[in-house]
Amino acid sequence: MVKVDIKYTKLFINNEWVDAVSKKTFPTINPQDETVIAQVAEGDKADVDLAVEAATKAFHRYSEWRTMDASQRGRLLLKLADLLDSNFKYLAELETLDCGKPVKQAEGEVLWSANIIRYYAGKADKILGNTIPADGEVVTFTLKEPVGVCGQILPWNYPIPMFVWKIAPALAAGCTVIVKPAEQTPLTALAVAALIKEVGFPPGVVNVIPGYGPTAGAALTNHPRVDKIAFTGSTEVGRIIMNNAAATNLKRITLELGGKSPLVVFNDADVETAAQIAHRAAFANAGQCCVAGTRTYVQSGIYDKFIAKAAEIAKNRTVGNPYEDVQQGPQIDSDMFNKVMGYIEVGKKCGARCIAGGNRQGNVGFFIEPTVFADVKDDMKIAREEIFGPVQSILKFETFEEVVDRANDSNYGLGAGVITKDFTTAMAFAKHVRAGSVWINTYEHVAPQTPFGGFRESGIGRELGEDGILQYLENKTVTMNVPKKPFL
Repeated sequence: MVKVDIKYTKLFINNEWVDAVSKKTFPTINPQDETVIAQVAEGDKADVDLAVEAATKAFHRYSEWRTMDASQRGRLLLKLADLLDSNFKYLAELETLDCGKPVKQAEGEVLWSANIIRYYAGKADKILGNTIPADGEVVTFTLKEPVGVCGQILPWNYPIPMFVWKIAPALAAGCTVIVKPAEQTPLTALAVAALIKEVGFPPGVVNVIPGYGPTAGAALTNHPRVDKIAFTGSTEVGRIIMNNAAATNLKRITLELGGKSPLVVFNDADVETAAQIAHRAAFANAGQCCVAGTRTYVQSGIYDKFIAKAAEIAKNRTVGNPYEDVQQGPQIDSDMFNKVMGYIEVGKKCGARCIAGGNRQGNVGFFIEPTVFADVKDDMKIAREEIFGPVQSILKFETFEEVVDRANDSNYGLGAGVITKDFTTAMAFAKHVRAGSVWINTYEHVAPQTPFGGFRESGIGRELGEDGILQYLENKTVTMNVPKKPFL
């Protein structure tokens, strides 16, 4: 086991490390061996109130942050990106300790996160309004202004990337933030907060409050002085947050929620290539991915060859110690482990054919064998509900029109993929499938420049790209009387 130094376990408020007002702590658990990593300060409403006060003060019209040039905000973000790069080994090892993902994957995610920060650093001084040729003796223009104090609630599956997805556009826009990391994975958010302080962001601009959803999270979403909430997580919790935001002060919201994404493989696809793409789509991050392509639709002409190859690839997937050269670590915690194993048992009993995996791996830690079900039907629970684990459901189809209808027969609409050599087929699928992201002959290629979000119950708004920063801006119209003839 790699020894990782735990440097930060307190709340981060107003650029200071403080205990929770209640003095409470909670354990963060290593999913590899089920041991306690550290006790972390447990924030609740009292701590959120302090963080909101700090963020509100930092957002005052004459504060250091509000009077800072936009280009300087960009320079601070660039410095933060450089610090992520120079600390990527430590941050990756800490991420692996807290959430169990393979350390090589975590390293890549830290470096990718640094590039997202750089993208938004470049946006900071390019937030532009418009001039409008309004009727009458007026000059009209628009200003883009920061929305204000933002609460940002993170998931546990990609802790550092999700932290960055939230804070980078908000800070580029000039907002202040209170971040609540997932209770399962608080450590890297606190470590990045230390880098934020090192860079020189003014006090109160970024605050980090570890804690539980029903206490710290609810306090954020219900707080009357929080102007916006950004949340990534389950659709169920997203509904609660939306209700809270509406019931208090009609907060702006960005919600990136669940998915049950289809990946469609047509007869003309190369079976080996298609099976590899579909495997990565379903099993990336141990299946703990909102956009995972877990409904694999395969056309009948290659169906038998495809399921044989899919089973072979899954059986050869390496699962184990995430600090070693493996492809998959454990699930995040006992709750998710039990949930996924429950879905696997349902799949076995409902008539689907388990052709790979289907069991727990080992006796210690939350490891699950990569599991593949063939002959899945659309009405089966494993084909309709988000499992959030290493489970691939393969379904057979005959025609284009049929598979588009079946792919769209879902409450979700986060992602979709298609594998075919035919350009017309690919573009027709991309046009007609109801999803926020569509990948052709690849899957889950997400870049800093590309907006990400979903249709239907997969969320509201977009993150990343130009759309990502617009979520943190208000549009103000200014109209000034200017006579068409000068006063002489």
